[in-house]
Amino acid sequence: MCFSLLWLVQTFVWLVVICAIVAIIRLLLPYALSMLGVGGEILMKVINIIVIAVVLIAVAWLCYDLLVCAGVMGPRLR
Repeated sequence: MCFSLLWLVQTFVWLVVICAIVAIIRLLLPYALSMLGVGGEILMKVINIIVIAVVLIAVAWLCYDLLVCAGVMGPRLR
């Protein structure tokens, strides 16, 4: 199932969904948190760090999945 056309389409769909969610969060949260003043600015920085961490985890998962599919790490880890 690795590197099939269905796998590639699902990977691209997940990438688009992740990018869309990150864009929506980065667009709407500053507006919503602007009413909080200084505390909202700090909260927005914390939320940005969390969003970046989630995206990096998704990228790490994708890289791991690619390595496992390529057979570099072997089937014993799956």
